[in-house]
Amino acid sequence: MFPSILAKIFPGHTKETEQAMYLIVGLGNPGNRFRATRHNIGFMVLEKLASQLEVDLRQKSFNALWGKGKIDYKNVILAMPQTYMNLSGNAVRQLHAFFKTEISNLMVIHDDLDLSFGSVRLKTGGGNAGHKGLASIEENLGSSEFMRIRLGIGKPADKYRIESYVLEPFKSDELPLLPEIIETAAGAVCEIISSGIQKAMGKYHKINISNSLMKEVE
Repeated sequence: MFPSILAKIFPGHTKETEQAMYLIVGLGNPGNRFRATRHNIGFMVLEKLASQLEVDLRQKSFNALWGKGKIDYKNVILAMPQTYMNLSGNAVRQLHAFFKTEISNLMVIHDDLDLSFGSVRLKTGGGNAGHKGLASIEENLGSSEFMRIRLGIGKPADKYRIESYVLEPFKSDELPLLPEIIETAAGAVCEIISSGIQKAMGKYHKINISNSLMKEVE
């Protein structure tokens, strides 16, 4: 069944193109209730990428909304899991298995409590620091050796507020910076695919949008 479905979605699809596919996943929670919350910044970047690449995200299967496109002539799948955050790995596992992507060609865009708001960091592998979406992906794939776009959201002084904090909207003084953060993260994704993660890290790794904009104001 899968090969016939695949042929309809990707005419002329071959094993070689399957292996060259990049799977780019933005993490978040589905539904309007969570749309503007800190935990959904991965969705925001994914939607920005889809808009820039003119990718239609209305395909609904594998517990995800997804679409196909190209970055620098390379095939990409953009996907937003439609499970809740702590079950994100279910969707990623299905997409990964169906499109036969390499773990090294999987990129996950997610919020990060351990980085200050406005920070953009790139890495491959490592732990999940308690991020339930990352933990679910690692559990479902049996590997943590995928690329991550880490987007700082800061953390509350009271560690017992973390669960509610990530599900709150960004603060009013943070909102004006969001478009630049999202644009930067989308650019980092494209740079990774075009030039490789090492070159992309050299270009984006030390970026902190909030610090940059504060210096401009000064």
